[in-house]
Amino acid sequence: MTAPRTKQSKRPRQILHAVTVVALLAGSAYFTVELRKEEQAKAPAVQAITDKPAGAALNSGKQSWERLNTPARTVLRDGGGKVLATFTDRARTATLTGPSRTFTEPTNTKSRVVTENWVRLMPEKWKKGAEKQQWFKEWFKDNFGSEEDDLFAFAFQYVEGAPVKKDDEGVSYAGDAQFGPLNPVGSEGNDLRLEESDFFDYLGIPYTFRNGVTRQPEKIRYRAMDCSGFMRTIFGYRARYPLAPLDGQGDGLPRTANGIGRSKLGADVIPLKGITPADRPTSIDVLQPGDLVFFKLDQRTGQRLDHIGMYMGHDSDGHLIFVSSREEVNGPTIGDKGGTSRLDGNGYYAATLRSAKRL
Repeated sequence: MTAPRTKQSKRPRQILHAVTVVALLAGSAYFTVELRKEEQAKAPAVQAITDKPAGAALNSGKQSWERLNTPARTVLRDGGGKVLATFTDRARTATLTGPSRTFTEPTNTKSRVVTENWVRLMPEKWKKGAEKQQWFKEWFKDNFGSEEDDLFAFAFQYVEGAPVKKDDEGVSYAGDAQFGPLNPVGSEGNDLRLEESDFFDYLGIPYTFRNGVTRQPEKIRYRAMDCSGFMRTIFGYRARYPLAPLDGQGDGLPRTANGIGRSKLGADVIPLKGITPADRPTSIDVLQPGDLVFFKLDQRTGQRLDHIGMYMGHDSDGHLIFVSSREEVNGPTIGDKGGTSRLDGNGYYAATLRSAKRL
């Protein structure tokens, strides 16, 4: 074993190393700046715009708690009556008011979602009077006004152009995602891309679920996630909502859009009446940012709900926008390809909306 060097013997090498690093950094500065300019032009814009942090509201005037119905929920208001937070019975999803952000996806749409809503998961389901419980007081203190990544931020870390993010073990847990591999039998009469790509396929690592079942990733599905796989990535892998390996296995979030939509999890804010065009909801005013929305797109799937997304709120033109992973765009999007991502009006997705759930 080589003996450790003394401090004196280390010093010349340290100085040389530092000089070399500075020189390399200086020499590459121009290229780094230019590369960043190119990447920024392609990347989705997710930014905080100038606003007073919502956390200031905690110490500015009187707040009041109020109970509302349809669905049963509790809201926190400031002294002027503005809603600061909403908590729905049986759901872990909480919508908090915070600094304004703008979400855009310039590659696929001109739509811009400017929102003060921050959607997070609580450690327990909400019920009447939970604002008095210690677990909630601690959670609320840590999360209200926080600018840590929420469900919306997670979602936009997978749209086209999103940069790769790696964890401490070198696993790429975020970055531009595909919908799925090309269908080897062709697209005539079939889907262009294969479904069934889940979050562990995207990650490229085996995943052991709470019931002990281990699922192995498929190499051809690396960096891919279908519509329900995308929601499981956001709510489950990233926000830590319990996950089931397949529909009907365990008490976690099911694998498919149909499994999630028909499950007893959370609160059904737009109950499922049926899958025919006549079963389209007559009103969607009850929707809240962060709600899961379910669609019936393909008659080949029989009685099943076959698409799922997450409602984000109004865009700058006043339309109700959702984000989902779809094959036409080959990944997560709020874009227009394959149908504008609007829940209002009579467009493709608006006409095929069937239900909504607050998880």
